[in-house]
Amino acid sequence: MAAFSIEKLLVLQERDSKRLALEQQLTNVPREIAAVEARIAAEKAAIETAKAEWHGLESKKKLLEIEIKTSEEKIAKYRTQQVQVRKNDEYQALTHEIETTQVGIGTLEEQEIGVMFTIDEAKKRFAAAEAELKKNITGHETRIRTLREREVQMQAELKAAQEAVATARPEVPEPQRRIYDRIAIKPGHPVCVTVNGGKCGGCHLKVPTHIEVMARTGSEIATCDQCGRVVYWQS
Repeated sequence: MAAFSIEKLLVLQERDSKRLALEQQLTNVPREIAAVEARIAAEKAAIETAKAEWHGLESKKKLLEIEIKTSEEKIAKYRTQQVQVRKNDEYQALTHEIETTQVGIGTLEEQEIGVMFTIDEAKKRFAAAEAELKKNITGHETRIRTLREREVQMQAELKAAQEAVATARPEVPEPQRRIYDRIAIKPGHPVCVTVNGGKCGGCHLKVPTHIEVMARTGSEIATCDQCGRVVYWQS
């Protein structure tokens, strides 16, 4: 068997770990950006909701103004008719219409005052919400720019990490590299672990004595008979 060097395996493992970490971080970036973009959309929707409330009240106020104007025009029309009628009952009927319409105008004017007060409150809410939410949006947009810049940086780091792994792999003899690759398939599982107190540092189960001796001497590759990891002795 080719000469065994735990140091070369540890170098490969360290570089592989860095590569995997960068790949994972790069995978997360689009999700992070999407989450921030969703928050921006929510903030903008909140601004639009506050604006819609305000504009809706403005529209209601305009409708009340139209109703009041229409009622005032009716009263003017009734007064003109009063001048033209000859019969007292017709005159009284018009007077009743005028009075009824005036009462209606009074009610509409009260509603208008209430709406105007609500509009003022809605304007204040909108102004406060808009200022705060725009501030939040600016922060979110800054976060996205930072993520995109970090993404570019990590892509460069990943390329360097991949090159470092490619340099380290030939340093490990092929039989040992096959063992390494077989274990490395499981993500998040270190390939090389220490053996202490007769136990594997990966699965924490006891290893046979001859495996512990092999790990101590370092003369050849030793693997845990439970989890298959490469075990080595660290003094």
